[in-house]
Amino acid sequence: MSSSTTFVFLFLFSFLTSFKAYAQDPTYVYHVCPNTTTFTRNSTYFTNLRTLLSSLSSPNASYSTSQNNTAGQSPDRVTGLFLCRGDVTPAVCRSCVAFAVNETLARCPNEREVTLYYDECMLRYSNGNILSTLNTNGGIILYNTQNVTSNQTGFRNLVLSTINQAATVASSSPRRFATGKANLTAFQTLYGLVQCTPDLTSQECLRCLNQIVNQLPMDKIGGRLIVPSCNSRYELYPFYNESAVPTPPPPPPVSTPPVPAPPPPGKGGNSTVLVVAIVVPIIVAVLLFIAGYCFLTKRTKKAYHPTSAFDGDDITTADSLQLDYRSIQTATADFAESNKIGQGGFGEVYKGILSDGTEVAVKKLSKSSGQGDVEFKNEVVLVAKLQHRNLVRLLGFCLEGEERVLVYEYVPNKSLDYFLFDPAKQAQLDWSRRYKIIGGVARGILYLHQDSRLTIIHRDLKASNILLDADMNPKIADFGMARIFGLDQTQENTSRIVGTYGYMSPEYAMHGQYSMKSDVYSFGVLVLEIISGKKNSSFFQTDGAHDLVSYAWRLWSNGTPLDLVDPVIVDNCQRNEVVRCVHIGLLCVQEDPVDRPTLSTIVLMLTSNTVTLPVPRQPGLYFPSRPEKEKDPLDSAQYTTTQSLAGSVDDASITDVYPR
Repeated sequence: MSSSTTFVFLFLFSFLTSFKAYAQDPTYVYHVCPNTTTFTRNSTYFTNLRTLLSSLSSPNASYSTSQNNTAGQSPDRVTGLFLCRGDVTPAVCRSCVAFAVNETLARCPNEREVTLYYDECMLRYSNGNILSTLNTNGGIILYNTQNVTSNQTGFRNLVLSTINQAATVASSSPRRFATGKANLTAFQTLYGLVQCTPDLTSQECLRCLNQIVNQLPMDKIGGRLIVPSCNSRYELYPFYNESAVPTPPPPPPVSTPPVPAPPPPGKGGNSTVLVVAIVVPIIVAVLLFIAGYCFLTKRTKKAYHPTSAFDGDDITTADSLQLDYRSIQTATADFAESNKIGQGGFGEVYKGILSDGTEVAVKKLSKSSGQGDVEFKNEVVLVAKLQHRNLVRLLGFCLEGEERVLVYEYVPNKSLDYFLFDPAKQAQLDWSRRYKIIGGVARGILYLHQDSRLTIIHRDLKASNILLDADMNPKIADFGMARIFGLDQTQENTSRIVGTYGYMSPEYAMHGQYSMKSDVYSFGVLVLEIISGKKNSSFFQTDGAHDLVSYAWRLWSNGTPLDLVDPVIVDNCQRNEVVRCVHIGLLCVQEDPVDRPTLSTIVLMLTSNTVTLPVPRQPGLYFPSRPEKEKDPLDSAQYTTTQSLAGSVDDASITDVYPR
């Protein structure tokens, strides 16, 4: 072939190689850093962590797929590992690990347990033993925004067979990695990938993959689920490097085609020139089309929805609670208006009586509500697993056609805001009851954050989500916006800020960063509302105060915290308890999340007078720009945040649209 033709192919090879290198830059997916245990920068643990990270990112490290290491001695020992996707080159693996090491202290500055997920690799470390230990908690589900539009059952079966076959291969492979593909149509191919950390046994790897496969969102054209010990993914495009994945040799041909005769002498040169003139432009066009397609899929694949990954027994848990829709209709007299006891942002609530005489509260979700299938299933699985006297108990649910219904224990005294903000009913909440409510809510959140088998962030704590039983004991409700793990989510195009303005912490409302300390901030606002008997939003531009938090801070700074107390109870309250609660409330709304106490510390502060409380600083304040009620609460441009929001102003829901 001529030198000019050779040059063309060399140019194309160089172009595609450089494009491929670009596409393999580390792509951030998610990170998990629950702040249940932390360290300081001058601690032995931090020294050991730096040693560990240095060893994992060392040029001498093996970047084939995975490596683990340990630094230091107990109790400051730190164990870490990285796992690179099985199809990436050692160079890409090294680049991704180095990138993750540089980012870890920025994303998780003082947490002892950290997991960072990227497209090309995962970095994980902990003060516990994480090697050879199966862990399916603290994961993330991502899915393409496009639904499967036809033959959903056939699509699901194809995904399951492809992924399950790959899981079997991966579990018996030393690298614990496998891919698979299958023809969806004559023009579409399904690609699948599974991988475990190589420190797992074959049985543990298969168990991990079996746990997560059924939780893949198979009503979408692409999805993945990542947990610390394994991951699984499927797409309708080749998202991995097929040439780097070993494939079984093709079967031998049935017959050998005849070798074509050489061209006649004297005409070969002209034929070669003609073939090159025709073929080369076609090849160039095809390769450029492929490169452009890969580039577009690289960009569009970020249009994914993240949601929490659950344990493998979620489906069993949900199935055991499923109720028949007709029985719910009978219990509520077909959702009669006379049985209606409330209405929230996601639908109406009815009182019902089941066939066995049990009184229930039936939450019928509006078809136009912001709570979709993800939030609905989230609430079902979350609440079903929670058992605490200060949390509302889920008795069952129904998902039939477009109807989605949640059935809770009946709590006779409605919600806290029903009494707290009504001048005619405030007197029923004397100080002893209010103090008991504060303590009960704190214990309920402590259970969510620390004492349950899951670490749960509620994300929408407010007076209307605190129900009161017959003895005025508080029960936290509405878990549709909860998340199963503590984290600071900063991914701009996938962050979904949910909750109620006025209860949101500044870092969450403005940057989408939330953690257990976000719930602490909401709890602080709630405490100040319980003490004052006034809504946080009712103080907007009143006496120069933007909200209840800034008003409480002014009174505290002036040495008159008792001026905050609801006049209905001011003469019959324990003043030292009130002042202590104001103090705790202000500590909870500190600007820096690190300065806010944990719920375990808050419960100790409420129950022990011997605990010395730190001096509060200026609270973190977030002021939505809404001077009057006539402004449309759906106009998110009125709020000082650059992200799309889904939450509620007072009790009116706002739902965002995910970026496409």
